[in-house]
Amino acid sequence: MKIQRRSFLNATGITLALPWLETFAASPKRLSVDQPPRRMVCICAPLGLHPDNFFPQETGKNYKLSPYLELLEDYRDDMTVISGLAHSGMGSSFAHQASASFLTGVPGAGRPGFRNAISLDQFAADHIGTQTRFPSLALSGEGSGGLSWTRTGALIPANNSPSKVFARLFLEGRADEVQDQMRRLEDGRSILDDVSDQANSLRSNLGSEDRDKLDEYLTSLRELEQRMVNDESWAKKPKPKVDVEPPKDIPNAADLIGRTRLLFDLTHLALQTDSTRLITIMLAGSSFAPPIPGVTLGHHDLSHHGKDPSKLEQLKIVEVETMKTLRDLLAKLKQSKEGNSTLLDLTTVFLGSNLGDGSSHSTQNLPVLLAGGGFQHGQHLPFDPKNPPPLCNLYVTMLQRLGIEADKFGSSTGTLTGLEWSRG
Repeated sequence: MKIQRRSFLNATGITLALPWLETFAASPKRLSVDQPPRRMVCICAPLGLHPDNFFPQETGKNYKLSPYLELLEDYRDDMTVISGLAHSGMGSSFAHQASASFLTGVPGAGRPGFRNAISLDQFAADHIGTQTRFPSLALSGEGSGGLSWTRTGALIPANNSPSKVFARLFLEGRADEVQDQMRRLEDGRSILDDVSDQANSLRSNLGSEDRDKLDEYLTSLRELEQRMVNDESWAKKPKPKVDVEPPKDIPNAADLIGRTRLLFDLTHLALQTDSTRLITIMLAGSSFAPPIPGVTLGHHDLSHHGKDPSKLEQLKIVEVETMKTLRDLLAKLKQSKEGNSTLLDLTTVFLGSNLGDGSSHSTQNLPVLLAGGGFQHGQHLPFDPKNPPPLCNLYVTMLQRLGIEADKFGSSTGTLTGLEWSRG
């Protein structure tokens, strides 16, 4: 018996975007009551960071701060800079497309037939996402392309409107809007019941391979239903109040620093109110000249400098301003107290890129900065760029620091050697 997918969906009276079903988590493993919640922020600079200005020349604890790291001098003991890491299977021919694999580690991004997998944040959301109103936040400084991918390798569109994100996080809807939301949740569960009944009725007419696919589909439906139950619970609770003015979106796409600052401010508020514990941010990389004194060319053009001294000078200005926004985020997290810790102690902040060198399109020796999160910091941790461990080893370490019992992620071969947790 041949069954048309379109006929099956039409029979239910709806159309489902199936990849989205995979983002919703089963019941999380709860932290013990005496453990403070841990968070993770993953930031990608898609055009890279000029390695000569980012990496220190010395290694270990007594390294001399590089020009970019000098801006973070106050947080030297709160951060680790890591050199030599890379994702396997990436090449210069598809270096920009490698951003798709930044948080997944799947090789071959950009090549025909490439299929992505779940990203680090969504893997974590499967375990701890239901503990907060929002399982995760995907943000972008430009466009809707982001870093988050579902279990089936579908891109989760990122939000580039700080005003809309702020409204979702902190502004209550009118009573009728809340009621409409509750009704949609109830209707959604009714639809899922219908779809499940239709799907179950097909089982006897399917071969073993199709039954496996159907079981995966039904599992997704159950996970979605559980997520909707969780959404209903949060919909009945008031949103947190924050004593700040709602942000105004910056229409100028070239203003990458202003846009980054708004996203980082939102990140601090979202973490401080425990609205979410998992955030991804794709920074902007406009082709237009940013409104920064001394800069006349677009960031993309500057990153492909070809060692032109004038372009390198302007690129440094842009990237220095970017590092300043990171410094300000770290400052806010460190100033925010939570119990006997700071928000920075409880939040792993990961800054990196899909590019090791934007000008040569190298995907080796990626810039990696890890701050906060309760690690033993204050070091430059080097690895051999000709034979590095997978960047996914760092991801396993980050997952474990979140309290998630994971010993494998992507292309990992273990945890990252030399990166230890703080005592106590």
